[in-house]
Amino acid sequence: MIVTVNKAILHILDFNSGVTVFSEQELDIESKSVIAFLAKHIEKSYAAANSKTGTFHPESKFKQQVADYLAGNQEFIGFSVYVAELMYTAVAQSDVQVSTDLLICDCSIDDTRAIAILKCNNRVGYIHQVVQENDKLKNDIINHYAILPGPTQKLDEYAFIDAESLDIKFIDKKREVNGQETYIIADNILECSFLPSQKETIELVNSITRMVAENHGQSTLEAASKTKTYIAENTEVSEYLDPVELGKEVFSSSPIMQEEYVREVKNAGLPETVKIDKTLAMKASKSHKIKTDTGIEITFPADYFQNNDFIEFINNADGTLSIELKNIGSITNK
Repeated sequence: MIVTVNKAILHILDFNSGVTVFSEQELDIESKSVIAFLAKHIEKSYAAANSKTGTFHPESKFKQQVADYLAGNQEFIGFSVYVAELMYTAVAQSDVQVSTDLLICDCSIDDTRAIAILKCNNRVGYIHQVVQENDKLKNDIINHYAILPGPTQKLDEYAFIDAESLDIKFIDKKREVNGQETYIIADNILECSFLPSQKETIELVNSITRMVAENHGQSTLEAASKTKTYIAENTEVSEYLDPVELGKEVFSSSPIMQEEYVREVKNAGLPETVKIDKTLAMKASKSHKIKTDTGIEITFPADYFQNNDFIEFINNADGTLSIELKNIGSITNK
């Protein structure tokens, strides 16, 4: 991934001291330290599998503002202050007022131009400070309340707006604003609708298949195994996952279970097709982890579930379940 920062600015929303500073100048994008910090966070955030995708509401005020900026009808600094003011108002009215350094960037990610909104929630940390006491220098340790997240740390909240399509990619946290649960970025800033992330989609279809199987007295282990196998095999031939087709395959022998599955998928708000990153799909589908009521945990390759040469689940006459592991050459303590 190649990240190019064209413009960037930093605004300070400090709710600890009550000081809010809207910058009147852009960051120096010739500075190696500034570019290293921005590029690393943009790359890490943009590639995150748990990002949601969003679409602006027709009446979104932010959509008009960003369109004006992209069309050259508004200066970058003025546009960024507009975003910062929206963010300040929303956070000030929320139940959790976290001090934030807000970065607004006009950037290119590979060949895609995007507007990035990076909400860098301040962290508490210790720093050294040089003070003078009684005409002597003293090195001291103090608590600092405005530490930026390091380049290796993930940002909790951010948004990217595609400059051409105006498609949105973001991560947000639910907070209570004026007594109502809301997403600050999606609802108060961008004013957009959104779909579950790739990661959430995989977790949801796994959860729904297990629930439907359990409701009908079927093996949740088998349903989970079939779900993971379908996702892995589908990823080999397509970058899109059809949640409905997955359920039809997993519950192919029961039209009633298929109907219930489809109903639950619609209730969960999953779209007809979801673009799934192959690496994420393979990681989520390659292994299966189970935990027994006796406290034993076992992790095994998902495709072993159907292979009795390595692992076998045995239903005992007394209603309990036994698990037999086979063809083990050696055991390693971990």
